[in-house]
Amino acid sequence: MKPQYFVSILFAVSLYWMYLLYTPFILTMTIAALLAISTSSLDLYFGRLFKSKLLATLLSSFLLAVLFFAPLGYFLTELTMRLHSIEKESFHVFVVHITKFFTNPPEYLVFLKPYIMENLHYIDMNEITKKIISLTGAIGAFSAGFLKNAFLVIIFYFFAQYNGKKVLNFLKRIIHISDAESSQLVKELTSVMSVVFYSIIVTATFEGVLFGVAISFMGYNGLLFGIMYGFSSLIPVIGGVFMWLPFMLWEFSLGDTNSAIFIALYSIIVISIIADTFIKPLIIKGINHRLLTDDDTRIHEIVIFFAILAGLSTFGFWGMILGPAITAFFLTLLKLYEARAKEV
Repeated sequence: MKPQYFVSILFAVSLYWMYLLYTPFILTMTIAALLAISTSSLDLYFGRLFKSKLLATLLSSFLLAVLFFAPLGYFLTELTMRLHSIEKESFHVFVVHITKFFTNPPEYLVFLKPYIMENLHYIDMNEITKKIISLTGAIGAFSAGFLKNAFLVIIFYFFAQYNGKKVLNFLKRIIHISDAESSQLVKELTSVMSVVFYSIIVTATFEGVLFGVAISFMGYNGLLFGIMYGFSSLIPVIGGVFMWLPFMLWEFSLGDTNSAIFIALYSIIVISIIADTFIKPLIIKGINHRLLTDDDTRIHEIVIFFAILAGLSTFGFWGMILGPAITAFFLTLLKLYEARAKEV
């Protein structure tokens, strides 16, 4: 056997065992690497400002934790504590209030009463209460897992940002593409990921503030529910419904019809229609044009929107990062293939 074949076999075997060893962390490391790519320009700015790579990377990691993970950590921790503090009877009382509301609706909803009464006997309040309680346990487990993964992402992000240039130079040496092609690949992936990351932060903050301010005037925790709405708004079309619909039902159950109608109309008209449908694409377009001055690297905001939607549908929460990254990588490879075809 030729020595090079033997080395290749050893490499394949070691690669297989490396895959088995790091399988639990592959997604976490991938997300950390993509976040490092997304914020590479920010890290370069801090590096020029402080003249220290270590200090720049520490500050980038701190900002990522504060802007991206701290709000989610606060939301999940607060939500878990509040759900576990609710007694079982409270869920039952809530269901009873909702049932009474539907059996004796206000005058403007009387036309729905025949349809409601026809299907009301299918509702099992005890079963609903059990499902809600089991859901609170699932949310608690998810919160603990997410916080652990968030901590690991920050750790991997630090090393990816600090050693990114060395890793990139190493990959350039071992892959069989030219420096120009590898530079184009990195440039386009970095550009698209930067647009996606900053668009997510800005739009989630914008819509979260709109909802949080409104809900705070109703006596609720505007910070907590604003964060919840901000991240739920990342799910296109139906994301906001998961937030305002429970508030509407709760206010109806308390007999405060005006507040219920207000939060529904405000969320639908101001946030879903005006902010999400009209302002959000403008924000993405503005960030797209501000960050990407080269038309060759710019990807249309509609493509980015559907990439986020597809990513969320396929991979869940982290799909908003993975979807655009996969799309940008594929489109860049198509451009490289097109360029090579022209040379032939």
